[in-house]
Amino acid sequence: MTIKRALISVSDKTGLGDFAKGLHALGVEIISTSGTAKFLKDAGLPVRDLSDLTGFPEILDGRVKTLHPKVHGGILHKRDDREHLKTIKEHGIEPIDMLVVNLYPFRETAAKAKESFAPEVIENIDIGGPSMIRSAAKNFKDVAVLCRPQDYQKVLKEMRDTKQISYQTRRELCVEAFTHTAAYDAEISEEFKKGLGQKYPQTKIIVLEKLQALRYGENPHQAAALYTRGKDFAFKQLHGKELSYNNILDAFGTWDCVSEFKETPACVIFKHVTPCGVGAGANLKEAFQNAWKGDPKSAYGGIIAFNKNVTKDEADFISTFFVEAVCAPSYDAAAMEVLTKKKNLRVLQRTAPVSQSQQLKSVGQEVLLQDANLQLFKEGFTCPTARKPTAQEEAALKFAWAAVKHIKSNAVVFTSANAAIGIGAGQMSRVDAVKMAAMKMEEYLKENPRPQLLVLGSDAFFPFRDGVDVAAAQGVSAIIQPGGSMRDEEVIAACNEHNIALIFTGLRHFRH
Repeated sequence: MTIKRALISVSDKTGLGDFAKGLHALGVEIISTSGTAKFLKDAGLPVRDLSDLTGFPEILDGRVKTLHPKVHGGILHKRDDREHLKTIKEHGIEPIDMLVVNLYPFRETAAKAKESFAPEVIENIDIGGPSMIRSAAKNFKDVAVLCRPQDYQKVLKEMRDTKQISYQTRRELCVEAFTHTAAYDAEISEEFKKGLGQKYPQTKIIVLEKLQALRYGENPHQAAALYTRGKDFAFKQLHGKELSYNNILDAFGTWDCVSEFKETPACVIFKHVTPCGVGAGANLKEAFQNAWKGDPKSAYGGIIAFNKNVTKDEADFISTFFVEAVCAPSYDAAAMEVLTKKKNLRVLQRTAPVSQSQQLKSVGQEVLLQDANLQLFKEGFTCPTARKPTAQEEAALKFAWAAVKHIKSNAVVFTSANAAIGIGAGQMSRVDAVKMAAMKMEEYLKENPRPQLLVLGSDAFFPFRDGVDVAAAQGVSAIIQPGGSMRDEEVIAACNEHNIALIFTGLRHFRH
């Protein structure tokens, strides 16, 4: 198919000047609308105004300009249909062989607006653009439609090389065009649902943009790719091998966990989507030491996250261990010099805060949707036991609670004042989670002195007193858990027997 006439009307003018110059050099007549026409004329290109084609001016402040039979007839007529050709000749309709259109910046405008139905938001709902795009995409057999600036040079090269645009390319452009309008309508629909307070509407439309292909998924026989609901990946990779599916899961997990610690320097190490090390300290190096010592066997080959800028001091220490990836908000130049000496080490910079978006989980054809778990504590908590926690115990319990929130349920963690030293994750019974955490702590104590302070965190209530009895045997002096079991009184009694201070948070943190 040879291109003789193109209609261009775009909001995003990225790359448009060079593309239009390329079309003009190939003898293509360019027709355009107000703002785009001015842009092209300012670039020195001959442009025919759309009103000259239609014989009708733009009206209603530009709301109506391309909604015209001479536009849609020029796009939609079949070039191999005698009746269609007869009709356009009778009505003086000129063929349009290429449409270059992208749409008003609705999403960007809505993001800046004070409310969803603000006048500026309404005015950025494109009407003529989607109509033309759909017309051209429907008639892809005879018309090429471009919505994305990244397609300009590919199409221009094909026209230069072959003097036409192939059927296969037109089909691919057609798919992109319908995707473009579908995503645009989805953005409008979801923004207005938000404006009506419809957090979980009957129909939920989710638009995902592909960021990159992945070598494979959880296992080599599973294909996979990374998509986003936003525009960019939340991590910027500064160095190292490409990220795997599992690397990405662990990177997000470590970041969410380490972000619970706002002021104190902290480090979290993940392995198989659950923490195996959580530490805090006077500086990041001390925090990393505390996290690594918690379970060095599991930490080997893990993914690390820091909540503060990484300096050469931490980088030197990290480089003595084998880890898959390091995540942090920033790195000193000297730290990068050290870390980049390890060819395969993935160095990630977190470029966005913890996501507040709703979370998606696939369960086959169905999808579960829930609010992000951004809350750590309710307002205050209660202590039902005779003995109340000391200030030091309370601080340690808060540390344990921040850690256990991110451990796979059933989850139990033994911690000192600033380090997880025994983690029981993913167990089917809570007492087994306590036993596993105790087993991990025994391994820790073989290489490290017993901490002066030992507390326990449990992501959900103890259904029986047996977990408390196991914890007491390990020397725990305080426990934090949600409470709410029908046997709470039995658990409280067990704590009183062992002189353990117990805190009920009233908030559980199951993590599946």
